[in-house]
Amino acid sequence: MMKIDKHCVGDGPVFVIAEIGNNHNGSFDLAIEMIDSANKAGANCVKFQIRNLETLYTKSSLAKEGSDLGTEYTLDLLKRFELSYEQHTKLFRYCHQIGITYMCTPWDHSSVKFLESLKVCAYKIASADLTNLDLIGEIAKTKKPIILSTGMSTEDEIRLTAKFLAKKKAIFALLHCNSTYPAPLHDINLNWISKLKKIHPLIGYSGHERGITVSLASIALGAKILERHFTFDRDMEGPDHAASLEPEDFSLLVKGIREIEVALGDGKARIVSQGEMINRENLSKSLVAAFDLPIGTVIKDEHIALRSPGQGLSAQYRNRLIGKKLLRDITIEDYFFESDLLERTVEPSKYKFTRPWGIPVRYHDFTSFSQKIRPDIFEFHLSYSDMDLNISSYFSETNEAGFVVHAPELFSEGRLMDLASIDEDYRAFNILETQRVINITRSLKQYFPSCTRPLIVANIGGFTMDKPLEEDELSFRYELFSKSLNSLDLDGVELIPQTMAPFPWHFGGQRYQNLFVKANEIVYWCKRLNLRICFDVSHTKLTCEYLNIDFYEFSEKIAPIT
Repeated sequence: MMKIDKHCVGDGPVFVIAEIGNNHNGSFDLAIEMIDSANKAGANCVKFQIRNLETLYTKSSLAKEGSDLGTEYTLDLLKRFELSYEQHTKLFRYCHQIGITYMCTPWDHSSVKFLESLKVCAYKIASADLTNLDLIGEIAKTKKPIILSTGMSTEDEIRLTAKFLAKKKAIFALLHCNSTYPAPLHDINLNWISKLKKIHPLIGYSGHERGITVSLASIALGAKILERHFTFDRDMEGPDHAASLEPEDFSLLVKGIREIEVALGDGKARIVSQGEMINRENLSKSLVAAFDLPIGTVIKDEHIALRSPGQGLSAQYRNRLIGKKLLRDITIEDYFFESDLLERTVEPSKYKFTRPWGIPVRYHDFTSFSQKIRPDIFEFHLSYSDMDLNISSYFSETNEAGFVVHAPELFSEGRLMDLASIDEDYRAFNILETQRVINITRSLKQYFPSCTRPLIVANIGGFTMDKPLEEDELSFRYELFSKSLNSLDLDGVELIPQTMAPFPWHFGGQRYQNLFVKANEIVYWCKRLNLRICFDVSHTKLTCEYLNIDFYEFSEKIAPIT
């Protein structure tokens, strides 16, 4: 790990360098614009180059008397495009002012001396100087972190320089690199990163290829530093522009890097994720009774069947279940549970709490629960199929408890509840289905006479598939929800939206939730629409964790409308 400015490189997010180099083409104003653009694109660092041509090249080359036309062209560009020490000083100060790290590649000793006068926090050494132990030794004396590209070098040369730096006790990183501008894909040899890791543990990638795919792949292979040339126009004059990324692509690169970092995880353990848990329940299988089994039955293999969904004991426990004595009656296709592996029965307690309490139920299990426990509230969590049932088939007498209805999140034909949909036909369908929920709630009142104005908890929608809504779109969705509310006959019931987490799970997959997530927004729209809110503690805690805000401050804000 190395500390560069405010960044812990190697033990934190990938350190992204926007290599401006000489792509400012000698314009100080353009250099400033490029710094701003790179900062906006998400770069952690902007890097320039500085060289003293008089000490760097032979007199014959400077006098254009050499035989190498390539060197003559390069020198011509460098003379036209270089910035002065004074201009570099201003760039350094500007970077500090806006909070992005300034770095510069020195090509000679006098440039190192100048950069030391600026008190730069680290150095980048170009591939061309990997074998220049004289310059590398001078930079190592500064005790600053060093990033060294390995392009145009052999393995032996890389090992020698790494050994040299280690002997100097330098803090350094090596970047895999192919120094061709742009580099053809077949020359990049990205898999060599694994070999580079064996030479030195802290590695990165300096890319000169077209596009961003290879650079993103380097992150998955372990690169902790990513350097790409940055330009406003790939068609500009100069050797580096063609191998550079323009602002839009650089933004996509940084976004991709941050997504890969999250997706990589820590690799320490295989954890079943939230979405997997949902899909596991819906798609996997459980051990169930093959037919009715009375208490005392010693379970045999023929007593057991395997059925979906996965709400009971896993099929892996089949052999452990065989030979156990049943401590309860079980009917055909009832689930076996972990409690059936125990030598004792599990009975419900006579629950008593200092505040009213309740449980979620479905029509089909209401009678079973109500015979065993006496909660203050039953919450009927409806599915779309429940909406077609004759409720009189499930209720034979009145109950002294109160009740709440939770509207389905999913209506028929896989249509998610969304009273804020921009699709008018879809929203009209949701209004009709929500009205059916309201009518069902009114019908349930006859079985719960103590509940005069039952609540309907609803996830009212406003979700998106791939990214959260912008502010103006958010207000528009709330207005659509308001229109939907005005279309509903809510006589005798109260509709209460839930506080929502930023990422709901639909069909075992993640979406983006937009409405009723943030505290100030909840308070504003509830007051404007004359609504109360259902404070879902779990959803809200998830929101606070994700947004890094105080849970108790959030709670205090919404308490008056809860």
